[in-house]
Amino acid sequence: CIIVFVPFICSARCPQRASALEGQAEKLRFLIDALVKTSRLESGVLAMTPKRHGIQQLLDTASAQAAPGAEAKAITLTVEPTDLTARFDPKWTAEALYNLVDNAVKYTPAGGAVTLRAVGYELFCRVDVTDTGPGIPSALRRTLFERGASSKGRSRGTGLALVREVVEAYHGDIRVESETGVGTSFFLSFRREPLPAPKEEP
Repeated sequence: CIIVFVPFICSARCPQRASALEGQAEKLRFLIDALVKTSRLESGVLAMTPKRHGIQQLLDTASAQAAPGAEAKAITLTVEPTDLTARFDPKWTAEALYNLVDNAVKYTPAGGAVTLRAVGYELFCRVDVTDTGPGIPSALRRTLFERGASSKGRSRGTGLALVREVVEAYHGDIRVESETGVGTSFFLSFRREPLPAPKEEP
């Protein structure tokens, strides 16, 4: 109740404080939601069903969700067209990708750019999220995907931990490259075919 009603009560008398409270409430909601989902994935309570899907719809879904925030900051949000496919659970993977795109939009300065693209390889497909934000110091990248990790501007370590759990559940991979003052790129890799069944010992 505090999260919902305190900003409303304060809004008439102290709009600046109400705005700050609303921002903190939104961060708290995000962290709690991501923490619960990450814990359920780790414990196996929530199962994923990866199947072959087109990457284009995945990119379009994440872009559409992040578009209002990008428009508000005059950020150019670009989705490069692709006909690639890979194996993933569309619901969970769309949520994971949106976390990355939303993060990129939030911490890219007004007038910057965020780009989504897919690159195909023989065994896997890679999805890139690249921004022109402030970058992440190298010392902070080592723990970026751990719960509660902070990156001085990208402080949603719990959300990034959720992204890692989703990608690794498909035997995929996630990594990041960043240059201070230039921008950051996240790379998600998904298998194009199922892992081969283990050979039975004679």
